[in-house]
Amino acid sequence: MKITINVIPHKTQRYETVGDWFFDGNGDLIINVSQLSDWRREALIAVHELVEVLICKHDKVTQQVVDEFDIAYEERRKEGDESEPGDDPSAPYRKQHCVATAVERLLAAELEVSWKEYEEELSTL
Repeated sequence: MKITINVIPHKTQRYETVGDWFFDGNGDLIINVSQLSDWRREALIAVHELVEVLICKHDKVTQQVVDEFDIAYEERRKEGDESEPGDDPSAPYRKQHCVATAVERLLAAELEVSWKEYEEELSTL
């Protein structure tokens, strides 16, 4: 399996998200990350997505299940709600998302990225 990580304009994401993973027709993994103000922040999203997808693949949580949940979650999202779909107790990939967030937070600390400022930038997209 080939793994490709792309930094793309936020408006070109498949749906309203800052990080997205999917498998192409060859079974290769594509991770798209919204362009941010700092490469370290983009790397945090990329690592989160990579950890999440690897655990999902191991646990047999499919891309289709994750995509369907995320897209439905975004369609139901109320004004001002900045929650993460993967944090929802009903998310089929909640465990995998939470592990990925833990790794992301550890890496943020090592890269000296302020989690508060990082989240503030994400909320502006």
